[in-house]
Amino acid sequence: MATLDLTGLSVRPSQVWGGVRLVPLVRDEPIETLRLHAHVYGDSIGIVKVHRRTAYMSYIPHGFVATWSTDGTPAAAYGTEITEGSPSACLRLHFHRRMARRADKKRLRFLPMHLAVEGYLALHFGGPQIVWDEWSQRAIRNGLSPRVEEAYSGAEVEGLGDALRIFEIHPGQCGVLVYVADALAAAFVVPHPDDYRALHATLIQDLYGELVYQYAMFASPVPQFQVRLNESHVQTLADLRAEATRQQLAWPQFHSSAMAAGLLDAKYDMRRVYRMGDYTLTRFLPGFQLKQENHIGEVITDQRGRTAYLKTFRLSENQVRRGHLLTHLAVHDWHLPTTASALGVTEAQLGMRLESAGFGALLREDVLARYRRTR
Repeated sequence: MATLDLTGLSVRPSQVWGGVRLVPLVRDEPIETLRLHAHVYGDSIGIVKVHRRTAYMSYIPHGFVATWSTDGTPAAAYGTEITEGSPSACLRLHFHRRMARRADKKRLRFLPMHLAVEGYLALHFGGPQIVWDEWSQRAIRNGLSPRVEEAYSGAEVEGLGDALRIFEIHPGQCGVLVYVADALAAAFVVPHPDDYRALHATLIQDLYGELVYQYAMFASPVPQFQVRLNESHVQTLADLRAEATRQQLAWPQFHSSAMAAGLLDAKYDMRRVYRMGDYTLTRFLPGFQLKQENHIGEVITDQRGRTAYLKTFRLSENQVRRGHLLTHLAVHDWHLPTTASALGVTEAQLGMRLESAGFGALLREDVLARYRRTR
């Protein structure tokens, strides 16, 4: 388990549009030896062959291409490629060989966010490892297949498109934290300011969870954080300068300790996906703590663990519960009585939780009927 390291990134004053708050992230020093650019796929549905008998299907509007150098010389982004195509009455499919695939010696193509979502969908995907009596034949043969989750594109999140279009990009900006109703919805970090300017608009095509969509739909406008100087401490220009400096430092401290604490203080299960010279592409899963923020995502770090690239997705309460249940079942070898005891509930109550979470089909029908009578 590890935490996220945003060393070298500093926050700037937030920008507010209705219920959306954007917090710019600026690098002290841009990363020159790793660059990102977008590869546009259009409006087709993407299908990725994960394993021989496992496929991932989703709306995948674009992929990212990472270019790196190993001798310390600056790497250059290729730029965004957009091709024109005639509309089709049929839904087109775009087939991808893998979530992350090497394009050439020093270029890697990967599918942003879908790399993380696929990791969540694959969580204990094989199902019960021991043939306990309570599990159905479907659970034994197919595990959790098919595994389905819902998400919304950024275009469906009320106010996000306007906020991204209206607010200017800060000099040196290499990322942004997106808040909806002052709940952290997503984090996006890239190596270089030129990369961010090229990829800023892709945030409207990214995936956002059900909680974020609902907050944007029903929340009232969030307040601006106004700067208020303590006039009693200001007698000279030096006092004014010192008070302004204190206020300038107060916002980053408040943001890191309060607003972003759910993301930065949590510990994650990190799984390496690809090694790119001095950099490592990793996806991560949270601890699935109930009634708390839980984020999945992917990150590229350097040899010292500092973040060069980051993209996160906030799970809904239902998605957290599903991850929580699957994690506890796997820890206890999918044995229902032992898992129920660890969770502090009865076996029947655990069975009802599984049904409520959408896993009822994994249990034998007669067992599920018994749980319904005795809960």
